[in-house]
Amino acid sequence: MTIRTETPDWQPWLLFFLRALHQQMQRLERKVERERILLAALPELSLRIMDHARAHGRVTLKEMTILTGASRNTLKEHFRRLVESGQLAMQGKGRGVWYRLS
Repeated sequence: MTIRTETPDWQPWLLFFLRALHQQMQRLERKVERERILLAALPELSLRIMDHARAHGRVTLKEMTILTGASRNTLKEHFRRLVESGQLAMQGKGRGVWYRLS
């Protein structure tokens, strides 16, 4: 039977939907666990950079200098490592550069 009859059988559709939802939940759990492991290995300053990028969609060196009080060179090194590890992506060039989550 299909759902377009007088007595539709919803069970096959519900089972399909629930299985798909369960698979998505399992994928998300694995992804969250991988991110938890990666973040646990990051220094505090890198975590603050990542948190700011997550909260605002983007982050700049100048913003983080103001927010953290860390030196520009220290922050540049953290940004470089985050880009190299694939956690941030650099956008733009020169003074207009900003970073987003990868």
